[in-house]
Amino acid sequence: MNIFLQGFFLQASLILALGAQNIFVLNSGLHRKRHLLVAFLSSICDMTLILIGVLGVATVFVQVPILKIIFGVVGVGFLGYYGLLKLKEAKANTVFSENSFSATTLKQTVLTTLAFSLLNPHVYLDTVVLIGGYSAKFQGVFSRFLFGLGASAFSFLWFFGLVLLASAGNKLVHNKKAMRTISALSGIILLWLSVRLGIDVFDWIKVESF
Repeated sequence: MNIFLQGFFLQASLILALGAQNIFVLNSGLHRKRHLLVAFLSSICDMTLILIGVLGVATVFVQVPILKIIFGVVGVGFLGYYGLLKLKEAKANTVFSENSFSATTLKQTVLTTLAFSLLNPHVYLDTVVLIGGYSAKFQGVFSRFLFGLGASAFSFLWFFGLVLLASAGNKLVHNKKAMRTISALSGIILLWLSVRLGIDVFDWIKVESF
């Protein structure tokens, strides 16, 4: 239980930051559009990456730095595009239109959730490298696996808690001013995250001297 709790609280310290994935999950819960599916897929992605890390693949980004850079470049573009989309949505007052985020198809929901969960290299650094690396202190595969389960358990509680909390505020969807504000803030934060990731990618490129 002690090992399980160490993983649980380590993941808590990493995931509580306001990131693009958390914003997307909150947005899904607010609109109550397949929000439980979004929470489930986000949790599964986290659990998969965590278990990959604790089972010994934590050095993948160290061994293949170009992979981290590729993910970073794609992530910058994706976050920038989605941020601009949210700003456009707020400015054009289309938060209730058929083309808005709340009207996505099942396929779009799955693909967008996977993109937010997997395209940011910082996710891999937190789950695969940091949690995986920390688990190396434990002797035996079972202990490391138990540590990974603890970290994964917090991910499940966090993402489902986010969508359920946000869905309780669903009445905001009927407030046009509130929804425009939420869209604008989401767009600004996503663009800021895109810029910050872009700076990191630039630093990675300089270090690798490509």
